[in-house]
Amino acid sequence: MEQTTAVVESKPEQRSGQSQPQPPADSEARYQRRSAFLGNPRARLGLFFVIAVLLGAAVLLWRYFGSYESTDDAQIDGHVNAVSARVSGHVVKLNVEDNQYVDKGTVLVEIDPTDYEVAVARARADYADAQAQAAAAGINVPLTSVSTSSQVAAAQAGVANAKAGIAAARQQLAAAQAQVAEAEANNVKAQNDLLRYKQLIDKQEISLQQYDQAIAAAKSSAATLEAARAAADAAAAQVEQAQSRLLQADADLRTAQTAPQTMQVTRSRAVSAQANADRKKAELQQAELNLQYTKIVAPVSGVVSNRTVEVGQNVQTGQEMMKIIPLEDIWVTANFKETQLRNIKASQAAEIFVDANGKRYKGHVDSIAGASGARFSLLPPENATGNYVKVVQRIPVKIVFEPGETKAHDLRPGMSVVPKVWAK
Repeated sequence: MEQTTAVVESKPEQRSGQSQPQPPADSEARYQRRSAFLGNPRARLGLFFVIAVLLGAAVLLWRYFGSYESTDDAQIDGHVNAVSARVSGHVVKLNVEDNQYVDKGTVLVEIDPTDYEVAVARARADYADAQAQAAAAGINVPLTSVSTSSQVAAAQAGVANAKAGIAAARQQLAAAQAQVAEAEANNVKAQNDLLRYKQLIDKQEISLQQYDQAIAAAKSSAATLEAARAAADAAAAQVEQAQSRLLQADADLRTAQTAPQTMQVTRSRAVSAQANADRKKAELQQAELNLQYTKIVAPVSGVVSNRTVEVGQNVQTGQEMMKIIPLEDIWVTANFKETQLRNIKASQAAEIFVDANGKRYKGHVDSIAGASGARFSLLPPENATGNYVKVVQRIPVKIVFEPGETKAHDLRPGMSVVPKVWAK
């Protein structure tokens, strides 16, 4: 070592031909110590070990920090269920307070049910009346069917009877006319006999008794003729009556033959009555529903927030009264830079650090939004100008908690969190 030092120190003198200043004593001592340290095998081994450890630590740190993606632009999200009135009325009872946890189905607000109870009673009475009318209309259908069938048969029988009556009347008329002809012949003979007897009585060739008998026979024959003619006229009138009855029977038959139309009308009335009953039933059901709606229940389990209703207040249909935040159905919306998304996939494990309580929760990536957050803003940015500056966009990523992580109900929507998504 000393020879080497001497050679090194003599080289500047040989080059320049001039003497050089000697190094200070402390520098020489440090140089000698360093040379001694480097010349020690154990020291060199220790140095190599330290360097290897540092390199290994650097590699591990590089692999660790490269195994996940993280962002502090993240918060807890959840559903906000607005509770509103489905009917209008006067609030008579309020069963919850702000920040109170309620289970699904818990009665939150009660509206005065008196008006709706009256409406239910009226709708029930209307429905009963409509049912009775529908039942009566339904009974009329078979009755009308039987009645119309009987009417058709009776009308057809009436037509046949009328035709038979016409035939009988015509026969009677013919017989009456024959009797008239016979009576006329007899009357002519009797009148002629009377004329002959009168000539004989004038000559006193016959007795007065025979002449009286001839007069009586002539009068009887004339009366028989009149009776025969009256009977003929009566028979003719009977024929006309029989023809009238036939016309009436034909009219009755035509009326009876409208049975299909009559049945259709009757069935239509029955259907209309049943439809009216169904409408009244629907009105009754609506009235019963409105009565149920006077008790406003919690749609989900959660914490009551932003309550605006008070006892004595008149509320309108659709008026919002409070909000319920379900604390079990929550998730994390993490806005990662677009350069971080190359390693993020659905179902990757995640760890969520919550600033509010300092706890860490387990979860996994559920999905990646369809567009950047800027696209969902009220005024999306427009880059149509000549001066363009590229800005790294952020894409919302939905991270859901593992089952059982939120059962303590200590997380609230809006809390800031720092998620880590294990990408490797």
